[in-house]
Amino acid sequence: MNLKLHNCHFKKLARSKYAMALPVTFLILFVSTLSIVAFTYYFSVERINSQGQTLKVSTAKQNLLSLNDAIVSTLWQPGSSSTFDLTDSGGLTNIQPTTNVLTLSINDNSGIQETSFNTSIGKITYQLPYSSSSETGLYLKGDSRTITNQSGSSTSQLCIENGAEHPEIQLHYRPSVTYVAAGLENGKPVNNIRIYIVNLNSSAAIALQGELPLHISCESTQLTTKNYDVPYALENLAITSVLDGVSGSVSIPISSTSEGAVIHIETVVSNVSIQRWIR
Repeated sequence: MNLKLHNCHFKKLARSKYAMALPVTFLILFVSTLSIVAFTYYFSVERINSQGQTLKVSTAKQNLLSLNDAIVSTLWQPGSSSTFDLTDSGGLTNIQPTTNVLTLSINDNSGIQETSFNTSIGKITYQLPYSSSSETGLYLKGDSRTITNQSGSSTSQLCIENGAEHPEIQLHYRPSVTYVAAGLENGKPVNNIRIYIVNLNSSAAIALQGELPLHISCESTQLTTKNYDVPYALENLAITSVLDGVSGSVSIPISSTSEGAVIHIETVVSNVSIQRWIR
Protein backbone atom coordinates (compact mmCIF):
# COMPACT_ATOMS: atom_id res chain seq x y z
CA MET A 1 0.00 0.00 0.00
CA ASN A 2 2.80 2.38 0.93
CA LEU A 3 4.57 1.45 -2.27
CA LYS A 4 1.52 2.32 -4.32
CA LEU A 5 1.17 5.68 -2.58
CA HIS A 6 4.85 6.38 -3.14
CA ASN A 7 4.55 5.55 -6.85
CA CYS A 8 1.47 7.72 -7.18
CA HIS A 9 3.22 10.61 -5.47
CA PHE A 10 6.25 10.17 -7.74
CA LYS A 11 4.08 10.23 -10.86
CA LYS A 12 2.32 13.42 -9.71
CA LEU A 13 5.67 15.06 -8.98
CA ALA A 14 7.02 14.04 -12.40
CA ARG A 15 3.91 15.39 -14.12
CA SER A 16 4.25 18.64 -12.10
CA LYS A 17 7.92 19.07 -13.10
CA TYR A 18 7.07 18.36 -16.72
CA ALA A 19 4.22 20.86 -16.58
CA MET A 20 6.61 23.51 -15.19
CA ALA A 21 9.39 22.69 -17.67
CA LEU A 22 7.18 23.17 -20.70
CA PRO A 23 6.42 26.91 -20.23
CA VAL A 24 9.96 27.54 -19.05
CA THR A 25 11.28 25.96 -22.26
CA PHE A 26 8.89 28.04 -24.35
CA LEU A 27 9.96 31.16 -22.45
CA ILE A 28 13.64 30.42 -23.09
CA LEU A 29 12.93 29.81 -26.79
CA PHE A 30 10.88 33.02 -27.00
CA VAL A 31 13.59 35.14 -25.35
CA SER A 32 16.28 33.58 -27.54
CA THR A 33 14.27 34.15 -30.71
CA LEU A 34 13.50 37.72 -29.66
CA SER A 35 17.20 38.37 -29.01
CA ILE A 36 18.16 36.97 -32.42
CA VAL A 37 15.51 39.07 -34.16
CA ALA A 38 16.58 42.22 -32.28
CA PHE A 39 20.25 41.66 -33.08
CA THR A 40 19.50 40.95 -36.74
CA TYR A 41 17.30 44.06 -36.97
CA TYR A 42 19.95 46.25 -35.32
CA PHE A 43 22.70 44.87 -37.57
CA SER A 44 20.54 45.39 -40.68
CA VAL A 45 19.65 48.96 -39.71
CA GLU A 46 23.29 49.78 -39.00
CA ARG A 47 24.34 48.29 -42.31
CA ILE A 48 21.65 50.22 -44.21
CA ASN A 49 22.66 53.46 -42.44
CA SER A 50 26.32 52.82 -43.22
CA GLN A 51 25.55 52.18 -46.87
CA GLY A 52 23.40 55.32 -46.95
CA GLN A 53 26.20 57.45 -45.49
CA THR A 54 28.72 55.95 -47.93
CA LEU A 55 26.39 56.86 -50.79
CA LYS A 56 26.11 60.43 -49.49
CA VAL A 57 29.90 60.75 -49.30
CA SER A 58 30.21 59.42 -52.85
CA THR A 59 27.60 61.92 -54.06
CA ALA A 60 29.39 64.78 -52.28
CA LYS A 61 32.66 63.85 -53.99
CA GLN A 62 31.01 63.95 -57.41
CA ASN A 63 29.29 67.24 -56.56
CA LEU A 64 32.59 68.94 -55.70
CA LEU A 65 34.31 67.51 -58.79
CA SER A 66 31.51 68.94 -60.95
CA LEU A 67 31.65 72.27 -59.11
CA ASN A 68 35.38 72.44 -59.79
CA ASP A 69 34.71 71.80 -63.49
CA ALA A 70 32.20 74.66 -63.52
CA ILE A 71 34.71 77.03 -61.91
CA VAL A 72 37.56 76.00 -64.22
CA SER A 73 35.34 76.61 -67.27
CA THR A 74 35.23 80.34 -66.43
CA LEU A 75 38.93 80.92 -65.65
CA TRP A 76 40.95 83.52 -67.59
CA GLN A 77 37.82 84.66 -69.46
CA PRO A 78 36.50 87.93 -67.97
CA GLY A 79 32.72 88.10 -68.32
CA SER A 80 32.25 84.34 -68.64
CA SER A 81 29.90 82.62 -66.21
CA SER A 82 28.18 79.36 -65.40
CA THR A 83 25.53 78.09 -62.99
CA PHE A 84 25.69 74.97 -60.89
CA ASP A 85 23.25 73.17 -58.57
CA LEU A 86 25.07 71.71 -55.60
CA THR A 87 22.74 68.90 -54.55
CA ASP A 88 22.07 67.92 -50.95
CA SER A 89 24.40 65.17 -49.71
CA GLY A 90 23.62 65.57 -46.03
CA GLY A 91 26.52 67.95 -45.31
CA LEU A 92 27.33 71.65 -44.92
CA THR A 93 28.60 73.81 -47.79
CA ASN A 94 30.97 76.53 -46.63
CA ILE A 95 32.34 79.14 -49.06
CA GLN A 96 35.11 81.08 -47.30
CA PRO A 97 36.41 84.00 -49.38
CA THR A 98 38.64 85.50 -46.68
CA THR A 99 40.58 82.35 -45.77
CA ASN A 100 43.39 80.41 -47.46
CA VAL A 101 46.19 82.99 -47.56
CA LEU A 102 48.64 82.64 -50.46
CA THR A 103 52.13 84.10 -50.13
CA LEU A 104 54.53 83.96 -53.08
CA SER A 105 58.20 84.83 -52.79
CA ILE A 106 61.02 84.93 -55.35
CA ASN A 107 64.65 84.19 -54.53
CA ASP A 108 67.80 83.62 -56.59
CA ASN A 109 70.11 83.37 -53.52
CA SER A 110 71.80 86.59 -54.59
CA GLY A 111 70.24 89.89 -55.65
CA ILE A 112 66.56 88.92 -56.00
CA GLN A 113 64.65 88.25 -52.81
CA GLU A 114 61.13 89.59 -52.38
CA THR A 115 57.48 88.75 -51.75
CA SER A 116 55.46 89.15 -54.92
CA PHE A 117 51.97 88.19 -53.67
CA ASN A 118 50.36 87.99 -50.24
CA THR A 119 46.59 87.82 -49.87
CA SER A 120 43.73 85.41 -49.10
CA ILE A 121 42.40 83.65 -52.18
CA GLY A 122 39.47 81.81 -50.58
CA LYS A 123 38.37 78.19 -50.57
CA ILE A 124 35.29 75.98 -50.51
CA THR A 125 34.65 73.20 -48.01
CA TYR A 126 31.90 70.61 -47.77
CA GLN A 127 31.50 69.10 -44.33
CA LEU A 128 30.72 65.43 -44.82
CA PRO A 129 28.11 63.48 -42.85
CA TYR A 130 29.60 60.88 -40.53
CA SER A 131 31.08 57.89 -42.35
CA SER A 132 33.33 55.09 -41.17
CA SER A 133 35.28 55.31 -44.45
CA SER A 134 35.81 59.02 -45.14
CA GLU A 135 39.16 58.44 -46.93
CA THR A 136 40.91 61.33 -45.19
CA GLY A 137 43.99 62.41 -47.13
CA LEU A 138 42.60 61.35 -50.52
CA TYR A 139 43.07 63.81 -53.39
CA LEU A 140 40.19 63.74 -55.86
CA LYS A 141 41.94 66.35 -58.02
CA GLY A 142 45.54 67.54 -57.99
CA ASP A 143 48.00 66.61 -55.24
CA SER A 144 49.60 68.03 -52.10
CA ARG A 145 52.06 70.39 -53.84
CA THR A 146 51.29 74.07 -53.15
CA ILE A 147 52.76 75.22 -56.49
CA THR A 148 53.45 73.45 -59.76
CA ASN A 149 55.49 74.11 -62.89
CA GLN A 150 54.60 70.94 -64.76
CA SER A 151 52.69 71.31 -67.99
CA GLY A 152 49.25 69.77 -67.67
CA SER A 153 49.25 69.76 -63.86
CA SER A 154 45.95 70.74 -62.29
CA THR A 155 45.72 74.07 -60.48
CA SER A 156 42.81 72.55 -58.53
CA GLN A 157 43.37 70.92 -55.16
CA LEU A 158 40.36 68.85 -54.19
CA CYS A 159 40.99 66.66 -51.17
CA ILE A 160 39.39 65.12 -48.10
CA GLU A 161 40.77 66.46 -44.82
CA ASN A 162 39.85 66.35 -41.15
CA GLY A 163 37.60 69.28 -40.24
CA ALA A 164 36.71 70.74 -36.85
CA GLU A 165 33.90 68.19 -36.31
CA HIS A 166 33.75 65.88 -39.32
CA PRO A 167 35.92 65.13 -42.32
CA GLU A 168 35.36 67.61 -45.13
CA ILE A 169 36.08 67.96 -48.81
CA GLN A 170 38.23 71.03 -49.46
CA LEU A 171 38.46 72.79 -52.81
CA HIS A 172 41.10 75.45 -53.39
CA TYR A 173 43.51 76.48 -56.10
CA ARG A 174 47.30 76.57 -56.13
CA PRO A 175 49.50 78.78 -58.33
CA SER A 176 51.08 77.31 -61.45
CA VAL A 177 54.19 78.54 -63.27
CA THR A 178 55.26 78.50 -66.92
CA TYR A 179 58.60 79.73 -68.27
CA VAL A 180 60.38 80.11 -71.61
CA ALA A 181 63.66 81.52 -72.90
CA ALA A 182 62.95 84.36 -75.36
CA GLY A 183 66.06 85.55 -77.20
CA LEU A 184 68.34 88.40 -76.13
CA GLU A 185 67.88 91.86 -74.67
CA ASN A 186 70.91 94.16 -74.48
CA GLY A 187 73.06 91.10 -75.08
CA LYS A 188 71.57 89.17 -72.15
CA PRO A 189 69.31 86.09 -72.39
CA VAL A 190 65.65 86.89 -71.74
CA ASN A 191 63.60 84.63 -69.45
CA ASN A 192 59.83 84.99 -69.41
CA ILE A 193 58.12 83.55 -66.32
CA ARG A 194 54.37 83.59 -65.80
CA ILE A 195 52.57 82.74 -62.55
CA TYR A 196 48.84 81.90 -62.71
CA ILE A 197 46.65 82.43 -59.63
CA VAL A 198 42.95 81.67 -59.12
CA ASN A 199 41.39 84.07 -56.60
CA LEU A 200 37.98 83.38 -55.01
CA ASN A 201 38.03 86.23 -52.48
CA SER A 202 35.30 88.24 -54.23
CA SER A 203 32.82 85.40 -53.56
CA ALA A 204 29.98 85.57 -51.04
CA ALA A 205 30.53 84.00 -47.62
CA ILE A 206 28.04 81.11 -47.52
CA ALA A 207 27.42 78.41 -44.92
CA LEU A 208 24.32 76.38 -45.76
CA GLN A 209 22.98 72.84 -45.66
CA GLY A 210 20.80 71.35 -48.35
CA GLU A 211 20.64 72.08 -52.05
CA LEU A 212 22.57 75.19 -53.09
CA PRO A 213 22.27 76.78 -56.54
CA LEU A 214 25.40 78.78 -57.41
CA HIS A 215 26.35 81.40 -59.97
CA ILE A 216 30.02 81.43 -60.95
CA SER A 217 31.60 84.26 -62.90
CA CYS A 218 35.05 85.45 -63.89
CA GLU A 219 34.98 89.11 -62.90
CA SER A 220 38.41 90.13 -64.15
CA THR A 221 41.93 89.02 -65.00
CA GLN A 222 44.75 91.13 -63.59
CA LEU A 223 48.27 91.18 -65.01
CA THR A 224 51.25 92.45 -63.01
CA THR A 225 54.78 92.51 -64.44
CA LYS A 226 58.12 92.78 -62.68
CA ASN A 227 61.39 93.00 -64.57
CA TYR A 228 64.84 92.10 -63.27
CA ASP A 229 68.07 92.94 -65.11
CA VAL A 230 70.72 91.04 -63.18
CA PRO A 231 74.43 91.63 -63.84
CA TYR A 232 75.58 88.18 -62.78
CA ALA A 233 75.16 84.62 -64.02
CA LEU A 234 72.56 82.44 -62.36
CA GLU A 235 71.23 78.97 -63.02
CA ASN A 236 67.80 78.98 -61.40
CA LEU A 237 65.20 81.03 -59.60
CA ALA A 238 63.19 79.64 -56.68
CA ILE A 239 59.50 80.54 -56.41
CA THR A 240 58.09 79.60 -53.00
CA SER A 241 54.38 79.27 -52.29
CA VAL A 242 52.91 79.21 -48.79
CA LEU A 243 49.27 78.23 -49.19
CA ASP A 244 47.04 77.99 -46.13
CA GLY A 245 50.16 77.52 -43.99
CA VAL A 246 51.71 74.78 -46.15
CA SER A 247 54.95 75.63 -47.96
CA GLY A 248 56.34 74.37 -51.26
CA SER A 249 58.60 75.67 -54.01
CA VAL A 250 59.63 75.15 -57.62
CA SER A 251 63.03 75.80 -59.17
CA ILE A 252 62.88 77.62 -62.51
CA PRO A 253 65.92 77.17 -64.80
CA ILE A 254 67.33 80.51 -65.93
CA SER A 255 69.24 81.11 -69.14
CA SER A 256 72.14 83.49 -68.46
CA THR A 257 75.71 84.40 -69.40
CA SER A 258 78.62 85.82 -67.45
CA GLU A 259 77.08 89.25 -68.11
CA GLY A 260 73.82 88.27 -66.47
CA ALA A 261 70.22 87.79 -67.56
CA VAL A 262 66.92 89.59 -68.03
CA ILE A 263 63.97 88.09 -66.16
CA HIS A 264 60.37 89.12 -66.80
CA ILE A 265 57.90 87.79 -64.22
CA GLU A 266 54.21 88.15 -65.00
CA THR A 267 51.58 87.38 -62.35
CA VAL A 268 48.16 86.66 -63.84
CA VAL A 269 45.25 86.59 -61.38
CA SER A 270 41.83 85.30 -62.41
CA ASN A 271 39.26 86.80 -60.02
CA VAL A 272 36.31 84.44 -59.75
CA SER A 273 33.10 85.24 -57.88
CA ILE A 274 30.78 82.54 -56.51
CA GLN A 275 27.37 83.72 -55.36
CA ARG A 276 24.11 82.09 -54.39
CA TRP A 277 22.00 81.91 -57.51
CA ILE A 278 18.44 83.17 -57.13
CA ARG A 279 16.43 81.55 -59.95
